[in-house]
Amino acid sequence: MTALAEALGHGADDRLLILTADQLGMCHAANVGVYESLRSGLATGASLMVPAPWARGAAAHYRGEPVGVQLTLNAELDCYRWRPITVAPSLLDGDGGFPRTVGDLWDHADIDETRSECRAQLERAILWGFDVCHLSTHLGALQNRPEFFDVLLDLAVEHRLPIRLEGGDAEAAAGFPFRALAAEEGVFTVDHHRLRPLADPDALERQAMDLEPGVTEIVVEPAVDTPELRAICDNWGRRVDHHDLACGNSELRADLDRGRVRLINWRDVREAQRAA
Repeated sequence: MTALAEALGHGADDRLLILTADQLGMCHAANVGVYESLRSGLATGASLMVPAPWARGAAAHYRGEPVGVQLTLNAELDCYRWRPITVAPSLLDGDGGFPRTVGDLWDHADIDETRSECRAQLERAILWGFDVCHLSTHLGALQNRPEFFDVLLDLAVEHRLPIRLEGGDAEAAAGFPFRALAAEEGVFTVDHHRLRPLADPDALERQAMDLEPGVTEIVVEPAVDTPELRAICDNWGRRVDHHDLACGNSELRADLDRGRVRLINWRDVREAQRAA
């Protein structure tokens, strides 16, 4: 659990935190929330959803922050849809967008079309000017099935990028050792990953103050309160709470300082991987 910390130039007992603002590109309110969390808040990185409707807008306002690509093959919201950026009939549902559920995706997706779509998403982010620093997968779609994980791992190896991967419980549920497979290929990931969709801010704050040695990633999904956001999703209030946690919570910043938690980002991990 301490090898990554040492590769980053820290001590084996140091507690390091990546605070990632997810779903950049989902909507305008998310773009504003993510960039404010990066530029005036505690977030140390972000993840871009390339097929989402406001991804190009996110690119237009990018200033070199540590941004990864969240490879996206699902569109889970009822009335707000996005679709593949390639010709990929097997990745469409009856509404003409990505499948709403991971199970539906796994049942129907052609692996070759999946591979082409994921490659196109990553290449488009690079074309837009993003200095891509890591890969992740929306809703865990590419993590939890071996044939889909191969797509994710191949892209990471080719582009020399670390991957966000969950821990042992997720590996057990998936039924195959995705973390070990990544390590065999020299692909880095965090030691501890705390990902719960739109988790309670109080729980996130407690997690940040109770870190184990090594590198932990905590994920937030910040957005500002707008009529657009309220119309898009029922859980808009939790996204606003995440924005407030990342941008306006001076107590959290003080607690991290008192606990000697060091904030790092995925670009640090990428450079350590490439140097290894």
